Amino acid sequence: MSSSMMSRSGLKLRSSSQAARSVVAQAGASRPLWLPGNTPPAHLTGEMAGDFGFDPLGLGKDPASLAFYKEAELVHCRLAMTGVAGVLFTSVANKAGAGIPEWFDAGKVYDAQPNHIPFGTLLMVQLFLTGFVESKRWQDLNKPGSQGEKGSFFGFEGAFKGTGDPAYPGGPFDPLGLSRGSPEALQQYKLKEIKNGRLAMLAFIGFGAQHAATGKGPIDNLLEHIADPWHKTFAENGVSLPFTL
Repeated sequence: MSSSMMSRSGLKLRSSSQAARSVVAQAGASRPLWLPGNTPPAHLTGEMAGDFGFDPLGLGKDPASLAFYKEAELVHCRLAMTGVAGVLFTSVANKAGAGIPEWFDAGKVYDAQPNHIPFGTLLMVQLFLTGFVESKRWQDLNKPGSQGEKGSFFGFEGAFKGTGDPAYPGGPFDPLGLSRGSPEALQQYKLKEIKNGRLAMLAFIGFGAQHAATGKGPIDNLLEHIADPWHKTFAENGVSLPFTL
């Protein structure tokens, strides 16, 4: 009797173990990867937004380094999205005759204005303000929630306590309340943000490369390409390739 019960118990355990392995295998198979069929690194479990198992150099093996790279990528994504939006807005406004210079001429036009604030002064103010914000962000990254502690921000720390995740602080940084919805919706917002941010970083590199090659902005380049798609390309500008097709 006892041996029969033990046998049935062993069968149940093996069955449960096999079912668990099957679920894990199915989850792994359905997880989107940067290279289909590739085995992702063990430290990239798919829990982070935008994790497609890409870390060929193993930079994120250390958990502390992985947290830093996650934060750094998000900050660069947000800066790039802001920069790309600014470049496109000024280019469209310039074409519409609004009197707004292209992004690459903005500094020169501003410097030519009478009674403008000197560039050195602007630079020092920006370095001070950005340095202050970045130092606060760095402290919060090392100790999440520390910048909401009493006495950490001139009495305003209560408004900056956040969610405990430095990358997604919420509060005043989420005026539309998108983070207060369902966890599934929030995860989708995070994924969309990181995808658009990565695209924006590539786009800004492209804007810089376009200007270096043609001396023009993205809207001008786009309109010229549409007007003559066979000749107005990167292969024909005489700079992007070491030879002419």
